[in-house]
Amino acid sequence: MRVLGVDPGSRFMGYGVVEEKRGRLVHVGHGVIKVDETAPLAFRLKELHAALSAQIARFHPEAVAVEGVFTFRNARSALVLGHARGVALLAAAQGALPVFEYPPAKVKKSVGAGGAGGKDAVARMVRTFLGLEASELGRADASDALAVALCHLNHGRAAIPMAGSAGKKRKGAAALLADRLAPSYRRPEAG
Repeated sequence: MRVLGVDPGSRFMGYGVVEEKRGRLVHVGHGVIKVDETAPLAFRLKELHAALSAQIARFHPEAVAVEGVFTFRNARSALVLGHARGVALLAAAQGALPVFEYPPAKVKKSVGAGGAGGKDAVARMVRTFLGLEASELGRADASDALAVALCHLNHGRAAIPMAGSAGKKRKGAAALLADRLAPSYRRPEAG
């Protein structure tokens, strides 16, 4: 299963592609689409759409997972973010891909950063799961997008039958994430 995660934004849109391959979580690619913040909103949305559509064509995901909206004090900011999310949904629909939405708190919890965890905590956990160096991620938009893809793999498939083995099951993404998180939940042994 290959998933494209999207962290929508009207100036910076993060994308990250993760694949579950033979019981392993594999980093496929990531990046940040940056548009001219001084350009009119309609032009920025057009540029975001073209760039995200190009990434869909490049990576051939089987699903798209988009971070949902969260509460804004500023209605204009929420509306502009909604437009950027609409661009991501449109690009996915044009690629005939199923789209899944996850609230920000669920995305953070799914990678072990806690619902109130900051962007640094999310980036650290994403690096741990995917074996990336801090210098490889760049802007937080990319690590957030990878976290959305991991969230979908965590919640989308619990156990997957192995090909050609009746009755046997291999670990799905949820079990893989649980195994990786287990050391952080264990109590240190008394010395």
